[in-house]
Amino acid sequence: MKTIAVLTGDIVSSRSKLANEWQPVLTRILNQYGKEPTDWEIFRGDSFQIRVAPEHALNVAIHIKAGMKQVPPLDVRIAVGVGSGEHTANKITSSTGSAFILSGECFDALKKQTMGIATGSKKLDEVLNLMLSLAALTIDNWSPTVAEVVKMAIEHPAMNQEGIASKMGKSQSSISEALKRGGYDAVMRMEHFYRKQIGSV
Repeated sequence: MKTIAVLTGDIVSSRSKLANEWQPVLTRILNQYGKEPTDWEIFRGDSFQIRVAPEHALNVAIHIKAGMKQVPPLDVRIAVGVGSGEHTANKITSSTGSAFILSGECFDALKKQTMGIATGSKKLDEVLNLMLSLAALTIDNWSPTVAEVVKMAIEHPAMNQEGIASKMGKSQSSISEALKRGGYDAVMRMEHFYRKQIGSV
């Protein structure tokens, strides 16, 4: 049975903004990883679910986070569930499997934390969620400027700082400063660690 990752999330403070101020940003990101509604869906106005390959799940979560943090005071809560996708329906919200169950349970368990992971391995979950809670001290405080640069860096992983600066019409030093303030290198080290560990689940 194929192992998949399911991300379940909702937009924090969504009522403070009109949907057309943030929904196109979210839709553009989700479209980069699949098709609506088989791979992703926005439902109940400000909730969403997306299915991706397990190794990409944390990168996708950070990407969505960077997108939403560009529209203050919005934020996003995301739970990643890694497991099987037993039944694939025409709509992702009608699909079933342990990845969906784990993602839903993890999301319901999110309290003040805005990101969580459930893989079915208690030991691995403990390590990954501790890392996420530490990373959140930085990620949850990204300014719109930092979030915009982080989003660009995620979308263009092969591009160096000069390339990102040119694309955004900013100086290389301002890009460097934004990535440093956003703890980008440390966040990406965490993402690489997750990617390595998830291969052993």
